Amino acid sequence: MHWVDVVIFAVYLILMLGIGFYFMRKNNSADDYFVGGRKMSSFHIGLSVVATDVGGGFSIGLGGLGFVMGLSGTWLLFTGLVGAWLSAVLLIPKVSKLAKVHRFLSFPQFLNHLYNWKVALMAGIISAIGYLGFTSSQILAGAKLASATFPNISLQTALILMGIIAVVYTAVGGIKAVIYTDTFQWILLMAGLIFVGIPVSYFGIGGYEVLKETLPADFFSLSSVSWQQIVNWFITIVPIWFIGMTLYQRIYAAGDKKTAQRAWFVAGLFEYPVMAFTGVILGLFAKVAFETGMIGSNVTGTFDPEMGLPVLLRTILPVGLTGIVLSAYFSAIMSTADSCLMAASGNIITDILKKHNSQKIMSLSQITTLLLGIAALLIAWKVPNVLQLMLHSYSFMVSGLFVPVLAGIFVKQRSTKGAFWSMITGGSVTLTLIISQAKLPFGLDANIYGITFAVFTYLFFHFFSEKQKRISILM
Repeated sequence: MHWVDVVIFAVYLILMLGIGFYFMRKNNSADDYFVGGRKMSSFHIGLSVVATDVGGGFSIGLGGLGFVMGLSGTWLLFTGLVGAWLSAVLLIPKVSKLAKVHRFLSFPQFLNHLYNWKVALMAGIISAIGYLGFTSSQILAGAKLASATFPNISLQTALILMGIIAVVYTAVGGIKAVIYTDTFQWILLMAGLIFVGIPVSYFGIGGYEVLKETLPADFFSLSSVSWQQIVNWFITIVPIWFIGMTLYQRIYAAGDKKTAQRAWFVAGLFEYPVMAFTGVILGLFAKVAFETGMIGSNVTGTFDPEMGLPVLLRTILPVGLTGIVLSAYFSAIMSTADSCLMAASGNIITDILKKHNSQKIMSLSQITTLLLGIAALLIAWKVPNVLQLMLHSYSFMVSGLFVPVLAGIFVKQRSTKGAFWSMITGGSVTLTLIISQAKLPFGLDANIYGITFAVFTYLFFHFFSEKQKRISILM
Protein backbone atom coordinates (compact mmCIF):
# COMPACT_ATOMS: atom_id res chain seq x y z
CA MET A 1 0.00 0.00 0.00
CA HIS A 2 1.37 3.41 -1.01
CA TRP A 3 2.40 5.90 1.67
CA VAL A 4 -0.23 8.37 0.39
CA ASP A 5 -3.00 5.88 1.19
CA VAL A 6 -1.49 5.17 4.60
CA VAL A 7 -1.48 8.90 5.39
CA ILE A 8 -5.12 9.31 4.30
CA PHE A 9 -6.18 6.37 6.44
CA ALA A 10 -4.14 7.57 9.44
CA VAL A 11 -5.70 11.05 9.22
CA TYR A 12 -9.15 9.47 9.23
CA LEU A 13 -8.41 7.41 12.36
CA ILE A 14 -6.96 10.44 14.18
CA LEU A 15 -10.07 12.45 13.24
CA MET A 16 -12.37 9.80 14.72
CA LEU A 17 -10.42 9.76 17.98
CA GLY A 18 -10.47 13.56 18.05
CA ILE A 19 -14.26 13.64 17.77
CA GLY A 20 -14.53 11.21 20.66
CA PHE A 21 -12.34 13.35 22.93
CA TYR A 22 -14.16 16.53 21.84
CA PHE A 23 -17.52 15.17 23.00
CA MET A 24 -15.98 13.82 26.19
CA ARG A 25 -15.72 17.48 27.25
CA LYS A 26 -19.36 18.12 26.27
CA ASN A 27 -21.00 15.27 28.20
CA ASN A 28 -22.32 16.27 31.62
CA SER A 29 -24.99 13.69 32.41
CA ALA A 30 -26.38 10.24 31.61
CA ASP A 31 -28.81 11.92 29.20
CA ASP A 32 -25.88 13.44 27.31
CA TYR A 33 -23.84 10.23 27.25
CA PHE A 34 -26.58 7.71 26.36
CA VAL A 35 -29.29 9.67 24.44
CA GLY A 36 -27.56 12.86 23.28
CA GLY A 37 -29.62 15.23 25.41
CA ARG A 38 -32.76 14.19 23.44
CA LYS A 39 -32.23 16.97 20.89
CA MET A 40 -30.76 15.21 17.84
CA SER A 41 -32.11 15.96 14.34
CA SER A 42 -33.84 13.45 12.06
CA PHE A 43 -31.04 13.80 9.48
CA HIS A 44 -28.29 12.81 11.90
CA ILE A 45 -30.39 10.10 13.52
CA GLY A 46 -31.51 8.62 10.17
CA LEU A 47 -27.95 8.29 8.90
CA SER A 48 -26.83 6.98 12.27
CA VAL A 49 -29.60 4.35 12.26
CA VAL A 50 -28.69 2.97 8.84
CA ALA A 51 -24.96 3.22 9.56
CA THR A 52 -25.51 1.26 12.76
CA ASP A 53 -27.79 -1.37 11.28
CA VAL A 54 -25.87 -1.96 8.06
CA GLY A 55 -22.38 -0.86 9.04
CA GLY A 56 -19.14 -2.46 8.02
CA GLY A 57 -20.10 -5.95 9.10
CA PHE A 58 -22.96 -6.05 6.64
CA SER A 59 -20.81 -4.24 4.07
CA ILE A 60 -18.22 -6.99 4.24
CA GLY A 61 -20.96 -9.64 4.62
CA LEU A 62 -22.87 -8.33 1.59
CA GLY A 63 -19.68 -8.50 -0.43
CA GLY A 64 -19.41 -12.14 0.62
CA LEU A 65 -23.01 -12.79 -0.44
CA GLY A 66 -22.43 -11.16 -3.82
CA PHE A 67 -19.33 -13.33 -4.23
CA VAL A 68 -21.30 -16.52 -3.44
CA MET A 69 -24.79 -15.93 -4.86
CA GLY A 70 -24.88 -12.68 -6.86
CA LEU A 71 -27.79 -10.22 -6.91
CA SER A 72 -30.13 -12.45 -4.92
CA GLY A 73 -28.09 -11.53 -1.87
CA THR A 74 -29.81 -8.12 -1.90
CA TRP A 75 -32.89 -9.71 -0.28
CA LEU A 76 -30.93 -9.69 2.98
CA LEU A 77 -31.33 -5.90 3.30
CA PHE A 78 -34.83 -5.76 1.85
CA THR A 79 -35.78 -7.11 5.26
CA GLY A 80 -34.13 -4.01 6.75
CA LEU A 81 -36.44 -1.74 4.74
CA VAL A 82 -39.50 -3.70 5.90
CA GLY A 83 -38.36 -3.70 9.52
CA ALA A 84 -37.58 0.03 9.56
CA TRP A 85 -40.93 1.09 8.10
CA LEU A 86 -42.98 -1.32 10.22
CA SER A 87 -41.34 -0.13 13.43
CA ALA A 88 -41.80 3.51 12.38
CA VAL A 89 -45.56 2.94 12.11
CA LEU A 90 -46.17 0.46 14.94
CA LEU A 91 -43.47 0.99 17.55
CA ILE A 92 -42.25 4.59 17.50
CA PRO A 93 -45.61 6.27 18.34
CA LYS A 94 -45.92 4.24 21.54
CA VAL A 95 -42.27 4.34 22.61
CA SER A 96 -41.74 8.03 21.86
CA LYS A 97 -44.80 9.07 23.87
CA LEU A 98 -43.75 7.07 26.92
CA ALA A 99 -40.08 8.12 26.66
CA LYS A 100 -41.05 11.78 26.71
CA VAL A 101 -42.87 11.31 30.01
CA HIS A 102 -40.60 8.81 31.77
CA ARG A 103 -37.19 9.92 30.38
CA PHE A 104 -36.11 6.42 29.37
CA LEU A 105 -32.41 5.79 28.73
CA SER A 106 -32.63 2.16 27.55
CA PHE A 107 -34.84 -0.40 25.85
CA PRO A 108 -35.37 -2.51 29.02
CA GLN A 109 -36.72 0.57 30.82
CA PHE A 110 -39.55 0.53 28.28
CA LEU A 111 -40.24 -3.11 29.21
CA ASN A 112 -40.06 -2.22 32.89
CA HIS A 113 -42.92 0.22 32.28
CA LEU A 114 -44.94 -2.43 30.43
CA TYR A 115 -44.22 -5.30 32.85
CA ASN A 116 -41.87 -5.08 35.87
CA TRP A 117 -38.21 -4.84 36.92
CA LYS A 118 -37.58 -8.59 36.56
CA VAL A 119 -38.57 -8.50 32.90
CA ALA A 120 -36.40 -5.41 32.41
CA LEU A 121 -33.42 -7.07 34.10
CA MET A 122 -33.66 -10.18 31.91
CA ALA A 123 -34.03 -7.98 28.81
CA GLY A 124 -30.91 -6.07 29.84
CA ILE A 125 -28.90 -9.28 30.17
CA ILE A 126 -30.07 -10.66 26.80
CA SER A 127 -29.49 -7.34 25.03
CA ALA A 128 -26.01 -6.85 26.52
CA ILE A 129 -24.91 -10.35 25.47
CA GLY A 130 -26.35 -9.94 21.97
CA TYR A 131 -24.72 -6.56 21.37
CA LEU A 132 -21.43 -7.83 22.73
CA GLY A 133 -21.49 -10.48 19.99
CA PHE A 134 -22.50 -7.92 17.39
CA THR A 135 -19.65 -5.62 18.40
CA SER A 136 -17.29 -8.56 17.96
CA SER A 137 -18.53 -9.07 14.41
CA GLN A 138 -17.67 -5.47 13.53
CA ILE A 139 -14.19 -5.71 15.02
CA LEU A 140 -13.68 -8.91 13.01
CA ALA A 141 -14.90 -7.17 9.84
CA GLY A 142 -12.43 -4.35 10.39
CA ALA A 143 -9.61 -6.79 11.02
CA LYS A 144 -10.36 -8.70 7.80
CA LEU A 145 -10.38 -5.46 5.86
CA ALA A 146 -7.10 -4.29 7.40
CA SER A 147 -5.30 -7.62 6.91
CA ALA A 148 -6.46 -7.78 3.29
CA THR A 149 -5.32 -4.23 2.62
CA PHE A 150 -2.03 -4.46 4.51
CA PRO A 151 -0.65 -7.94 3.64
CA ASN A 152 2.14 -7.60 6.21
CA ILE A 153 -0.39 -7.27 9.06
CA SER A 154 -1.79 -10.54 10.40
CA LEU A 155 -5.48 -10.93 11.19
CA GLN A 156 -4.68 -11.11 14.93
CA THR A 157 -2.67 -7.87 14.85
CA ALA A 158 -5.43 -6.18 12.86
CA LEU A 159 -7.99 -7.31 15.45
CA ILE A 160 -6.02 -5.60 18.22
CA LEU A 161 -5.59 -2.35 16.25
CA MET A 162 -9.25 -2.24 15.22
CA GLY A 163 -10.41 -2.98 18.74
CA ILE A 164 -8.29 -0.20 20.26
CA ILE A 165 -9.53 2.51 17.88
CA ALA A 166 -13.23 1.57 18.07
CA VAL A 167 -13.30 1.07 21.83
CA VAL A 168 -11.37 4.19 22.86
CA TYR A 169 -13.32 6.82 20.94
CA THR A 170 -16.66 5.22 21.84
CA ALA A 171 -15.78 4.98 25.53
CA VAL A 172 -14.76 8.61 25.85
CA GLY A 173 -17.33 10.28 23.56
CA GLY A 174 -20.71 8.65 24.26
CA ILE A 175 -23.77 8.73 21.97
CA LYS A 176 -23.15 12.25 20.61
CA ALA A 177 -19.75 11.20 19.29
CA VAL A 178 -21.37 8.05 17.91
CA ILE A 179 -24.23 9.79 16.08
CA TYR A 180 -22.19 12.67 14.64
CA THR A 181 -19.40 10.39 13.47
CA ASP A 182 -22.03 8.01 12.03
CA THR A 183 -23.31 10.84 9.81
CA PHE A 184 -19.84 11.57 8.48
CA GLN A 185 -18.96 7.89 8.20
CA TRP A 186 -22.08 6.93 6.26
CA ILE A 187 -21.64 9.78 3.77
CA LEU A 188 -18.00 8.76 3.35
CA LEU A 189 -18.95 5.12 2.82
CA MET A 190 -21.62 5.83 0.20
CA ALA A 191 -19.43 8.30 -1.68
CA GLY A 192 -16.46 5.96 -1.58
CA LEU A 193 -18.34 2.89 -2.79
CA ILE A 194 -20.74 4.44 -5.32
CA PHE A 195 -18.46 7.04 -6.92
CA VAL A 196 -15.11 5.26 -6.58
CA GLY A 197 -15.44 1.56 -5.70
CA ILE A 198 -18.11 0.54 -8.24
CA PRO A 199 -16.92 2.40 -11.39
CA VAL A 200 -13.21 1.65 -10.87
CA SER A 201 -13.89 -2.02 -10.11
CA TYR A 202 -16.30 -2.37 -13.04
CA PHE A 203 -13.80 -1.14 -15.60
CA GLY A 204 -10.90 -2.84 -13.80
CA ILE A 205 -12.40 -6.32 -14.23
CA GLY A 206 -13.15 -5.70 -17.91
CA GLY A 207 -16.73 -4.43 -17.92
CA TYR A 208 -20.05 -6.03 -18.90
CA GLU A 209 -18.74 -8.55 -21.39
CA VAL A 210 -16.32 -10.11 -18.90
CA LEU A 211 -19.09 -10.21 -16.27
CA LYS A 212 -21.42 -12.13 -18.60
CA GLU A 213 -18.72 -14.50 -19.80
CA THR A 214 -17.34 -15.30 -16.35
CA LEU A 215 -20.42 -15.73 -14.15
CA PRO A 216 -23.42 -18.06 -14.52
CA ALA A 217 -26.82 -16.54 -15.29
CA ASP A 218 -28.20 -17.09 -11.80
CA PHE A 219 -25.72 -14.52 -10.45
CA PHE A 220 -27.71 -11.83 -12.28
CA SER A 221 -31.12 -13.04 -11.08
CA LEU A 222 -33.08 -11.89 -8.02
CA SER A 223 -34.82 -15.25 -7.72
CA SER A 224 -31.78 -17.49 -7.18
CA VAL A 225 -32.46 -17.85 -3.48
CA SER A 226 -34.49 -20.42 -1.56
CA TRP A 227 -37.69 -19.55 0.28
CA GLN A 228 -36.08 -20.86 3.47
CA GLN A 229 -33.24 -18.37 3.17
CA ILE A 230 -35.62 -15.44 2.69
CA VAL A 231 -37.74 -16.57 5.66
CA ASN A 232 -34.60 -16.93 7.80
CA TRP A 233 -33.49 -13.40 6.91
CA PHE A 234 -36.93 -11.94 7.56
CA ILE A 235 -37.37 -13.62 10.93
CA THR A 236 -33.86 -12.64 12.00
CA ILE A 237 -33.68 -9.02 10.81
CA VAL A 238 -37.23 -7.54 10.79
CA PRO A 239 -37.78 -8.14 14.54
CA ILE A 240 -34.47 -6.46 15.46
CA TRP A 241 -36.11 -3.14 14.59
CA PHE A 242 -38.51 -3.74 17.49
CA ILE A 243 -36.00 -4.86 20.12
CA GLY A 244 -32.65 -3.21 19.26
CA MET A 245 -31.19 -1.17 22.11
CA THR A 246 -29.27 0.98 19.59
CA LEU A 247 -32.56 1.89 17.93
CA TYR A 248 -34.36 2.74 21.16
CA GLN A 249 -31.48 5.03 22.14
CA ARG A 250 -32.02 6.91 18.87
CA ILE A 251 -35.79 7.13 19.38
CA TYR A 252 -35.09 8.73 22.76
CA ALA A 253 -32.39 10.97 21.25
CA ALA A 254 -34.92 12.25 18.68
CA GLY A 255 -37.09 13.72 21.41
CA ASP A 256 -40.39 13.45 19.51
CA LYS A 257 -42.34 11.00 17.35
CA LYS A 258 -42.18 12.79 13.99
CA THR A 259 -38.42 13.30 14.12
CA ALA A 260 -37.87 9.61 14.85
CA GLN A 261 -40.30 8.44 12.16
CA ARG A 262 -38.67 10.60 9.49
CA ALA A 263 -35.30 9.17 10.47
CA TRP A 264 -36.60 5.58 10.21
CA PHE A 265 -38.14 6.12 6.74
CA VAL A 266 -34.85 7.58 5.48
CA ALA A 267 -32.87 4.72 7.02
CA GLY A 268 -35.08 2.11 5.32
CA LEU A 269 -34.45 3.56 1.86
CA PHE A 270 -30.70 3.70 2.42
CA GLU A 271 -30.74 0.02 3.39
CA TYR A 272 -32.70 -1.03 0.31
CA PRO A 273 -32.02 -0.43 -2.49
CA VAL A 274 -28.93 1.77 -1.91
CA MET A 275 -26.68 -0.32 0.32
CA ALA A 276 -28.13 -3.70 -0.65
CA PHE A 277 -27.17 -3.40 -4.31
CA THR A 278 -23.95 -1.45 -3.72
CA GLY A 279 -22.48 -4.12 -1.44
CA VAL A 280 -23.65 -7.12 -3.44
CA ILE A 281 -22.56 -5.71 -6.81
CA LEU A 282 -19.06 -5.08 -5.45
CA GLY A 283 -18.98 -8.66 -4.16
CA LEU A 284 -20.05 -9.86 -7.60
CA PHE A 285 -17.16 -7.91 -9.16
CA ALA A 286 -14.81 -9.59 -6.67
CA LYS A 287 -16.09 -12.99 -7.82
CA VAL A 288 -15.20 -12.12 -11.40
CA ALA A 289 -11.75 -10.95 -10.33
CA PHE A 290 -11.23 -14.23 -8.48
CA GLU A 291 -12.41 -16.41 -11.38
CA THR A 292 -10.18 -14.58 -13.87
CA GLY A 293 -7.12 -14.85 -11.61
CA MET A 294 -6.90 -11.13 -10.86
CA ILE A 295 -7.10 -11.89 -7.12
CA GLY A 296 -6.63 -15.01 -5.01
CA SER A 297 -4.11 -16.67 -7.32
CA ASN A 298 -1.55 -16.99 -4.51
CA VAL A 299 -4.05 -18.28 -1.93
CA THR A 300 -3.51 -21.79 -0.59
CA GLY A 301 -6.62 -23.65 0.59
CA THR A 302 -10.16 -22.27 0.51
CA PHE A 303 -10.59 -18.60 -0.38
CA ASP A 304 -12.76 -16.68 2.14
CA PRO A 305 -15.60 -15.00 0.15
CA GLU A 306 -15.70 -12.15 2.69
CA MET A 307 -12.07 -11.34 1.83
CA GLY A 308 -12.83 -11.06 -1.89
CA LEU A 309 -14.04 -7.47 -1.87
CA PRO A 310 -11.24 -6.03 0.33
CA VAL A 311 -8.60 -7.82 -1.74
CA LEU A 312 -10.18 -6.58 -5.00
CA LEU A 313 -10.17 -2.97 -3.79
CA ARG A 314 -6.56 -3.24 -2.67
CA THR A 315 -5.59 -4.68 -6.05
CA ILE A 316 -7.54 -2.49 -8.38
CA LEU A 317 -7.70 1.00 -6.89
CA PRO A 318 -5.02 3.59 -7.76
CA VAL A 319 -2.90 5.47 -5.22
CA GLY A 320 -4.97 7.88 -3.11
CA LEU A 321 -8.31 6.29 -3.90
CA THR A 322 -7.29 3.15 -1.99
CA GLY A 323 -6.91 5.21 1.18
CA ILE A 324 -10.28 6.92 0.64
CA VAL A 325 -12.23 3.69 0.05
CA LEU A 326 -10.41 1.92 2.87
CA SER A 327 -11.40 4.78 5.20
CA ALA A 328 -14.97 4.50 3.90
CA TYR A 329 -15.18 0.83 4.82
CA PHE A 330 -13.57 1.38 8.18
CA SER A 331 -16.03 4.21 8.80
CA ALA A 332 -18.94 1.84 8.30
CA ILE A 333 -17.41 -0.71 10.62
CA MET A 334 -16.77 1.93 13.27
CA SER A 335 -20.32 3.25 13.01
CA THR A 336 -21.77 -0.12 13.99
CA ALA A 337 -19.11 -1.13 16.50
CA ASP A 338 -19.46 2.11 18.46
CA SER A 339 -23.24 1.96 18.55
CA CYS A 340 -23.30 -1.65 19.71
CA LEU A 341 -20.74 -0.90 22.40
CA MET A 342 -22.89 2.00 23.59
CA ALA A 343 -25.95 -0.28 23.65
CA ALA A 344 -24.23 -2.99 25.68
CA SER A 345 -22.77 -0.40 28.04
CA GLY A 346 -26.18 1.20 28.51
CA ASN A 347 -27.69 -2.18 29.34
CA ILE A 348 -25.04 -2.89 31.96
CA ILE A 349 -25.13 0.56 33.62
CA THR A 350 -28.85 1.29 33.38
CA ASP A 351 -30.61 -2.06 33.49
CA ILE A 352 -28.31 -4.49 35.30
CA LEU A 353 -26.28 -2.37 37.74
CA LYS A 354 -28.92 0.42 38.06
CA LYS A 355 -26.17 3.04 38.30
CA HIS A 356 -27.49 5.62 35.80
CA ASN A 357 -28.19 8.10 38.61
CA SER A 358 -24.74 7.71 40.14
CA GLN A 359 -22.62 10.84 40.65
CA LYS A 360 -19.78 8.98 38.92
CA ILE A 361 -21.90 8.05 35.89
CA MET A 362 -19.41 9.35 33.30
CA SER A 363 -16.34 7.51 34.54
CA LEU A 364 -18.38 4.38 35.29
CA SER A 365 -19.87 4.39 31.78
CA GLN A 366 -16.48 4.85 30.15
CA ILE A 367 -14.86 2.05 32.17
CA THR A 368 -17.78 -0.30 31.41
CA THR A 369 -17.59 0.46 27.68
CA LEU A 370 -13.84 -0.17 27.74
CA LEU A 371 -14.20 -3.55 29.47
CA LEU A 372 -16.98 -4.62 27.11
CA GLY A 373 -14.80 -3.66 24.16
CA ILE A 374 -12.02 -5.91 25.44
CA ALA A 375 -14.51 -8.78 25.82
CA ALA A 376 -15.79 -8.20 22.26
CA LEU A 377 -12.22 -8.33 20.98
CA LEU A 378 -11.68 -11.72 22.63
CA ILE A 379 -14.87 -13.10 21.03
CA ALA A 380 -13.79 -11.82 17.59
CA TRP A 381 -10.50 -13.64 18.10
CA LYS A 382 -12.36 -16.99 18.23
CA VAL A 383 -15.07 -16.66 15.53
CA PRO A 384 -13.97 -16.65 11.85
CA ASN A 385 -17.11 -15.49 9.96
CA VAL A 386 -18.48 -11.93 10.16
CA LEU A 387 -21.99 -12.49 8.79
CA GLN A 388 -22.48 -15.66 10.84
CA LEU A 389 -21.49 -13.90 14.06
CA MET A 390 -23.83 -10.98 13.32
CA LEU A 391 -26.82 -13.16 12.49
CA HIS A 392 -26.27 -15.41 15.52
CA SER A 393 -26.21 -12.34 17.76
CA TYR A 394 -29.40 -11.05 16.14
CA SER A 395 -31.05 -14.47 16.49
CA PHE A 396 -30.33 -14.69 20.21
CA MET A 397 -31.74 -11.22 20.92
CA VAL A 398 -34.80 -11.62 18.70
CA SER A 399 -35.74 -15.00 20.19
CA GLY A 400 -35.64 -13.64 23.71
CA LEU A 401 -37.12 -10.16 23.27
CA PHE A 402 -39.48 -10.02 20.29
CA VAL A 403 -42.53 -11.73 21.86
CA PRO A 404 -42.69 -9.52 25.01
CA VAL A 405 -42.40 -6.37 22.86
CA LEU A 406 -45.20 -7.47 20.51
CA ALA A 407 -47.40 -8.36 23.48
CA GLY A 408 -46.62 -5.01 25.06
CA ILE A 409 -47.67 -3.13 21.94
CA PHE A 410 -50.79 -5.06 20.94
CA VAL A 411 -52.14 -6.81 24.08
CA LYS A 412 -54.02 -4.85 26.76
CA GLN A 413 -53.98 -7.59 29.44
CA ARG A 414 -50.24 -8.29 29.47
CA SER A 415 -48.73 -11.27 31.30
CA THR A 416 -45.61 -10.38 33.30
CA LYS A 417 -44.76 -14.03 33.97
CA GLY A 418 -45.38 -14.83 30.32
CA ALA A 419 -42.97 -12.08 29.24
CA PHE A 420 -40.25 -13.18 31.68
CA TRP A 421 -40.36 -16.89 30.90
CA SER A 422 -40.80 -16.40 27.16
CA MET A 423 -37.52 -14.45 27.14
CA ILE A 424 -35.70 -17.24 28.96
CA THR A 425 -37.28 -19.98 26.85
CA GLY A 426 -36.83 -18.28 23.47
CA GLY A 427 -33.23 -17.19 24.07
CA SER A 428 -32.22 -20.53 25.60
CA VAL A 429 -33.72 -22.62 22.81
CA THR A 430 -32.03 -20.56 20.11
CA LEU A 431 -28.67 -20.49 21.88
CA THR A 432 -28.79 -24.25 22.48
CA LEU A 433 -29.60 -24.99 18.84
CA ILE A 434 -26.84 -22.67 17.61
CA ILE A 435 -24.19 -24.16 19.89
CA SER A 436 -25.24 -27.75 19.19
CA GLN A 437 -25.29 -27.06 15.42
CA ALA A 438 -28.30 -29.35 15.18
CA LYS A 439 -29.74 -29.97 11.72
CA LEU A 440 -33.18 -28.36 11.90
CA PRO A 441 -36.35 -29.27 9.97
CA PHE A 442 -37.09 -27.45 6.66
CA GLY A 443 -33.66 -25.77 6.69
CA LEU A 444 -34.93 -22.95 8.92
CA ASP A 445 -32.77 -21.04 11.40
CA ALA A 446 -32.64 -21.72 15.12
CA ASN A 447 -34.29 -18.43 16.07
CA ILE A 448 -37.53 -19.41 14.28
CA TYR A 449 -37.87 -22.34 16.67
CA GLY A 450 -36.79 -20.13 19.58
CA ILE A 451 -39.50 -17.57 18.78
CA THR A 452 -42.08 -20.36 18.43
CA PHE A 453 -41.23 -21.70 21.89
CA ALA A 454 -41.35 -18.13 23.24
CA VAL A 455 -44.87 -17.61 21.81
CA PHE A 456 -46.21 -20.82 23.34
CA THR A 457 -44.56 -20.00 26.67
CA TYR A 458 -46.13 -16.54 26.73
CA LEU A 459 -49.56 -17.89 25.80
CA PHE A 460 -49.36 -20.60 28.46
CA PHE A 461 -48.71 -18.13 31.27
CA HIS A 462 -51.18 -15.62 29.84
CA PHE A 463 -54.10 -18.06 29.77
CA PHE A 464 -53.02 -19.76 33.01
CA SER A 465 -53.07 -16.44 34.87
CA GLU A 466 -56.44 -15.54 33.34
CA LYS A 467 -57.83 -18.88 34.49
CA GLN A 468 -56.52 -18.27 38.01
CA LYS A 469 -58.18 -14.85 38.05
CA ARG A 470 -61.56 -16.35 37.09
CA ILE A 471 -61.23 -19.03 39.77
CA SER A 472 -60.39 -16.46 42.44
CA ILE A 473 -63.40 -14.33 41.44
CA LEU A 474 -65.74 -17.34 41.68
CA MET A 475 -64.39 -18.24 45.10
